[in-house]
Amino acid sequence: MQRLVRHIAGLLCALGLMAGAGAPAVASEVMVAVAANFLTTARQLGEAFRAETGNRVSLVHGSTGVLQAQIVNGAPYDVFLAADAERPLRLVASGQALRGFTYAYGRLALAVAGEPLPDLSALAGFDGRIAIADPGVAPYGVAAREVLGAIRGAEAWSRNVVFGENVSKALSFLVSGNVQAAMVARAQIALLDGGYQVLEVPEEMHAPIRQVAVLLARAGDDPAARAFYEFLSSPPARALIAAAGYGVDE
Repeated sequence: MQRLVRHIAGLLCALGLMAGAGAPAVASEVMVAVAANFLTTARQLGEAFRAETGNRVSLVHGSTGVLQAQIVNGAPYDVFLAADAERPLRLVASGQALRGFTYAYGRLALAVAGEPLPDLSALAGFDGRIAIADPGVAPYGVAAREVLGAIRGAEAWSRNVVFGENVSKALSFLVSGNVQAAMVARAQIALLDGGYQVLEVPEEMHAPIRQVAVLLARAGDDPAARAFYEFLSSPPARALIAAAGYGVDE
């Protein structure tokens, strides 16, 4: 009996040691609100972060304006990857976010189905329907409006323009055949299967699309959320973002 007791005590001691410092840490989940244009790249970043740390990244995507409104109303996100600088920095000013930095610079491209256009200026007389993101909630929509305004004029820019709630929706209008052209994020063009003419939009035709990431105040004491936020500015993450077609700070 004494031998059995000693054996059980030894097992309990070993289990206690295993549950201590030598035990693997429990993986955490980071909730990230991401602008629709950046969703594919955010998925790649999330996988790279999980491979490095074991922590999982869950993504909720939408237009920057809608996501910001959700955060203001208490949505449980840890990090916000916006498509502009104004809205996330507004969260910093209000105390709902702790800090922010520019993680990417967006670029526009026009994808056209059917008869190709000689250049962007041909949009002045283009009779097909053009999809863009809603300028009221999506920064890429604001940039697209500026481009169309420069080509068509302030009064005629919206002729035959169809609005999606974000750039992903605008692109889906083109793929489904509901429109003949779409002005979306250049990084999204890789999602097309081919058969489309692609015209890159010169950056000087619109205000810079500065995309800012912020660590939200609710996640200030969360090690996994802070680690993902810092990971976004790491050399591997910046290389991945650049490879997707975005500009990054040197």
